[in-house]
Amino acid sequence: MKLIIAIIRPEKLTDVKQALTAAGVAKMTVTNAIGCGQQGGYPEAYRGIKTEVNLIKKVRLEIAVNDNFVDITINTILESAFTGNIGDGKIFVLPIERCIRVRTKEEGPVAIG
Repeated sequence: MKLIIAIIRPEKLTDVKQALTAAGVAKMTVTNAIGCGQQGGYPEAYRGIKTEVNLIKKVRLEIAVNDNFVDITINTILESAFTGNIGDGKIFVLPIERCIRVRTKEEGPVAIG
């Protein structure tokens, strides 16, 4: 079992969700996020005062998958979130030590679904 965390551009969320659903990965948590990375920031003026905005809006996806869906999920995100520009995002893969479905108290891969 793995937890896949993907940070992507907000405008790519619909494409990524549709591609994941088509690949059989429909369960995810989506959160709005802000952050900075290699993309840097952009200059902005507010009431005549110039400032550098270096916290860029992103979307964070958290997807728990069984081991046989790890590569499918990663490849689907890579293909559907790609623009070729700095700021396309990152994918992190973490092991899940334990997963428990609250409603049924099932544990392990069956709890992920």
